[in-house]
Amino acid sequence: MLSLETRESFLQKFVTKDAEIAVVGLGYVGLPRAVGFAAAGFTTYAIDVDATKIHRLREGENYLDPQDGKVRELVNDGMLLPRQGFADLARADAVVICVPTPLSKNRDPDLQFVTKASEAVASHLRVGQLVVLESTTFPGTTEEVVKEILERSGLVAGNDFFLAFSPERIDPGNQVFDSANTPKIVGGLDELSTMLAKALYDHVCQKVMVASSPKVAEMAKLLENIFRCVNVALVNEMALLCRRMDINVWEVIDLAATKPYGFMPFYPGPGIGGHCIPIDPFYLTWKAREYDFNTRFVELAGEINTHMPYEVVLLVTDALGTQGKPLAGSKVLVLGAAYKRDVADCRESPALRIMEILQKRGAKVSYNDPFVPAVEEGTLRLQSVPMKDIFAWDCVVIATAHSSYDYPEIVEKAQLVVDTRNATKGLSAPHLHVL
Repeated sequence: MLSLETRESFLQKFVTKDAEIAVVGLGYVGLPRAVGFAAAGFTTYAIDVDATKIHRLREGENYLDPQDGKVRELVNDGMLLPRQGFADLARADAVVICVPTPLSKNRDPDLQFVTKASEAVASHLRVGQLVVLESTTFPGTTEEVVKEILERSGLVAGNDFFLAFSPERIDPGNQVFDSANTPKIVGGLDELSTMLAKALYDHVCQKVMVASSPKVAEMAKLLENIFRCVNVALVNEMALLCRRMDINVWEVIDLAATKPYGFMPFYPGPGIGGHCIPIDPFYLTWKAREYDFNTRFVELAGEINTHMPYEVVLLVTDALGTQGKPLAGSKVLVLGAAYKRDVADCRESPALRIMEILQKRGAKVSYNDPFVPAVEEGTLRLQSVPMKDIFAWDCVVIATAHSSYDYPEIVEKAQLVVDTRNATKGLSAPHLHVL
């Protein structure tokens, strides 16, 4: 058992910002986190196995936000130290793991990146270090997977080193809430682990909420995204029914949203994208089987949302039919490849799935996205095409409602428009079809 004096010395390092931090994984979560720590005054090692990322960071480039000059400043000042290897993990007082947690082909949790990162940390682990997992995962991962790997070092969690889970809450493109003003959850393996994690994040987050355990923090993260997944599935199903009943679902939602209590508006679309919302439900359903529990409601929501790209293709087919054209052989322009408005993030984007299905059914597919110059995923190998001469396509599909698109002009000049986002709200034309 550590003495009170030793415990206090560990905590004081984070309070006074004398601690050095290592962030492992420099994607949409890790890079902003590393920049945040460095900007707060912590010497921060930004670690990734991708040599290209490290080179670009050393050149002062923020590859996620090229307009941001903060990276160059922090690198030049020696506060942000890009590293391709793991040797500097031994220098860090806190190691924050921000690696991807995708699904396997069978839609089971794929923890290979968490496992590899944990093994790298274990090989450099020393007494007094704090390890925090930020990667979204199923309840129990921190204690059952990460802890077990770290303790192979011979050190004991809660005594020799400290361990916590703190879920990321990144919303790319959100102009109101970022990692600083969104409350941060921390759940430590023991009281000191929680205190250390809270002391660390207090410097970069305006509010830090304490969970009673890593499992609780892990489940809270899943609930946040499953809540959205289920409600989007509900409104997607309503949209399909309303279309058959010749009812404008967008008007229905707007009217329902006037109720000042008991209702929160969600909106239909071509499917759900991003890393978390399409994936998190499957992490929970997989873990639930260990307890002989079937999360039927959650699984149904996942099925509905996964099916939406097919419904969009059906809508395109029907719309072309009104002009006497088959889908096979028709030229289709998809507007937007990113999963949401005004970002370059294509992870799990329903637009990509729509393009794949259209291609498989014989359509000649092109796309335009001002944020995504090229797409290489699955069977897709496409370059973004210019928007000029929009009349040349048999059908234009609005899959992502980027703010730079001139929707009145699109409706005016296109032969046929299928709008999956209600981006053309207030416009009407015989050739305009809205989900």
